[in-house]
Amino acid sequence: MTATHRWLTFLVALLLLLALLGATLVARAHGDRADARVRQERYGAVLAAADAEATAFVNLRHDKAAAGIRAVAAGATGDFKRHYVRSSRRLAATMQRQQSTLTGHVVSSGITDVDPDRATAIVATSGTVANRRTGGKQVPRHFRLRLTLLHEGGRWLTSDISFVGDAP
Repeated sequence: MTATHRWLTFLVALLLLLALLGATLVARAHGDRADARVRQERYGAVLAAADAEATAFVNLRHDKAAAGIRAVAAGATGDFKRHYVRSSRRLAATMQRQQSTLTGHVVSSGITDVDPDRATAIVATSGTVANRRTGGKQVPRHFRLRLTLLHEGGRWLTSDISFVGDAP
């Protein structure tokens, strides 16, 4: 074999090696983008579910208590759902007796932890409450809620809600 042939063989081998390296880098970048897209879609789904559940939780009316309770239960699962449904009759009766109306909306929300099957969100709400204690007047209420969500049956459902900090 002549020096020219060896040189050409070396160049062909080098080009093949560089092509394989390039293909590997392209495949890795494509996989990374796909993983990022899955994480972003999961994050968005968790955030939407947390916002919807918090909205249902802070919008309860004595004259539509059953519908409000159903809305919260529809986004719930596990012990939280069982406890909420079990206490719903008492909640509706108390709301009726006190002529309570709680209205609100989500001001901001964020995800503090997320993996494929479990997530934690913090949601800040702003709204009003009116009942016999307030003399029927709407009084501002701001809540910060921590929601734990589980991915079940293709949906993100709330397995726990707790208040964070002091609510004025």
